[in-house]
Amino acid sequence: MAWISLIFAGIFEMVGVAMINKWHHDRKWQSLALLIGGFAASFLFLAYAMETLPMGTAYAIWTGIGASGGAIIGMLFYNESKDWRRILFIAMVLGSAVGLKLIS
Repeated sequence: MAWISLIFAGIFEMVGVAMINKWHHDRKWQSLALLIGGFAASFLFLAYAMETLPMGTAYAIWTGIGASGGAIIGMLFYNESKDWRRILFIAMVLGSAVGLKLIS
């Protein structure tokens, strides 16, 4: 259950990051509410996961999902570069997260 919680923490981290960009562009209260809610849910799920998982592993995977997911959201919705090298390094970050799961 801790691993599932950690995945949800990463997904909500991605929501929070995406809403930072949305809030920057439109300044609507809904964007701010989703920003705050996304990060709050992210921290709650991360805290729950860290009751079972080692801090270093949980934090590394959480930041990996958030950073990779933020980059992918930028490519899909905000017309950021889709260069093959960028995709390669995102895949390396995600591969590292999977590797940490396999050795934990």
